Amino acid sequence: MEEKNKNIETSPKKINRRDVLKGLATVPIVGALAYGMYKKNRYYEALNDNLLEELNFDISEEKGPHVSTGQKIRIGVVGYGSRASYLLRSLGFATPAHIDNLLQKAKTDEGWKRRYQNFMEQEDLGVEITAICDVFDIHAEAAIQSCGNTFRQGTKGKQGKAPKRYRTYQELVKDPDVDAVIIGTPDHLHSPIAIEAAKNGKHVYCEKPLSWTVEETYEVRQVVKDKGIVFQLGHQNRQTDSYNVAKNIIEKGALGKISLIEVCTNRNSPNGAWVYDIHPQASEKNIDWKQFIGPAPWHEFSLERFFRWRCWWDYSTGLSGDLFTHEFDAMNQILNLGMPSSVMSSGGIYYFKDGRTVPDVLTMAYEFEKRDLTLLYSATLASENNRGKVIMGHDASMKVSNTLEINADRNSTKYKDKIKQGLIDPDKPIFSYIPGKNKVDAVTSATEKYFAGRGLLYTYRNGKQVDTTHLHLREWLDCIRLDNGTLPSCNINRAFEEAMAAHMGTISYKEGRKTYWDYEKEKII
Repeated sequence: MEEKNKNIETSPKKINRRDVLKGLATVPIVGALAYGMYKKNRYYEALNDNLLEELNFDISEEKGPHVSTGQKIRIGVVGYGSRASYLLRSLGFATPAHIDNLLQKAKTDEGWKRRYQNFMEQEDLGVEITAICDVFDIHAEAAIQSCGNTFRQGTKGKQGKAPKRYRTYQELVKDPDVDAVIIGTPDHLHSPIAIEAAKNGKHVYCEKPLSWTVEETYEVRQVVKDKGIVFQLGHQNRQTDSYNVAKNIIEKGALGKISLIEVCTNRNSPNGAWVYDIHPQASEKNIDWKQFIGPAPWHEFSLERFFRWRCWWDYSTGLSGDLFTHEFDAMNQILNLGMPSSVMSSGGIYYFKDGRTVPDVLTMAYEFEKRDLTLLYSATLASENNRGKVIMGHDASMKVSNTLEINADRNSTKYKDKIKQGLIDPDKPIFSYIPGKNKVDAVTSATEKYFAGRGLLYTYRNGKQVDTTHLHLREWLDCIRLDNGTLPSCNINRAFEEAMAAHMGTISYKEGRKTYWDYEKEKII
């Protein structure tokens, strides 16, 4: 029995069900269960290793160019809402109130303690926030507190120079003390600000989506290329370790021919449906409404529209621009999909009857004729049913999140012999990847849980949890410092594909008909 057990543990190719049953026959029942579980786990660990070796997988960490932070980069920030405040924390800047909150929670919770430690140990990226622009006075003042003379991660409270506040982004992008601009405004202002910043020679980090209209998508791409500035779109999933591993595994042919991908969005809370809190001190007196409206259709002052802007097409790109773009860019990163050939969309406002104009349920079917595959997206903001990304191939399917799991298809050609021999069970994973397993995560809200599960909050480097947004910003700053034409991972070309794919879905939804992409003319038809 000892020799048989040795084979089970070290050589999964020799294992079979009859041997396991015979081996357990003489073990007491409780011990048999524990023993069987132990051997099963060891078996699948060995199977993972064999599969890695057989297909020559490389699951080493992605390492892009990283250069010295000696060259200080001066940054102007346009828009300081919830997302932009997170961006600044990822650069190392936070308000005293935020730090106090972390410290308080860290006293009684290990997850929060680790979150505080991660922030304090975060690499100094060598930046200075020299300019701030926000149309809401209270947000602008909070940004100045965060970036200037109060608290900065790594300085232990050392005071620094407060950034200058600008009333308009047009003034900010002309400031000679600004080298690069971070854009964290509502969707309808992304491209106008990016275009003005690029025209003035400023490098740009822009939150997704790239654009609000089809026409401005071409314009922003052109000016970025003409001016040669470094552009990074805010899809921090580009830094997610499991996505990079997934890409490598698929390129080795582990899944076989891929024909169908399913991605989704599931949320079930007011915040998840963009019914954000309205600041109790906000009013016409401290909000520049005209600046907020910008290129959007005029509407009388409304706090609801100002804080919950994602609910209206007047300022928003809806589910397709806000949440589908995460899923599309992840699949584009893993599979190099490029532009879809066509899309058909449907959906509606089925649950949130609150005056919004964007749908809260949306389905979209994207065809990629050149790849012979379909990408299905479905979303609801009124159910938190747990689903994920699934990439389906002839030989195996892969579930992708902040972890990976591969299951062989029972009718696979590649794994046919191993399935027949009982070496592979189609009902159990043949490969799984869990970076940083056994870690406790400080996730506090349904929205954070949603993003954490998709690898959009953190990843792992050298076994340590790292903020993906921090890494994404670092990559952008590295490319600026290199100054040799090196493009970041979510550069203007990838941003263009993301924006146009989302616009195709939105047009199909609004017009109730299929839209197509003309590859030669680069137009939606």
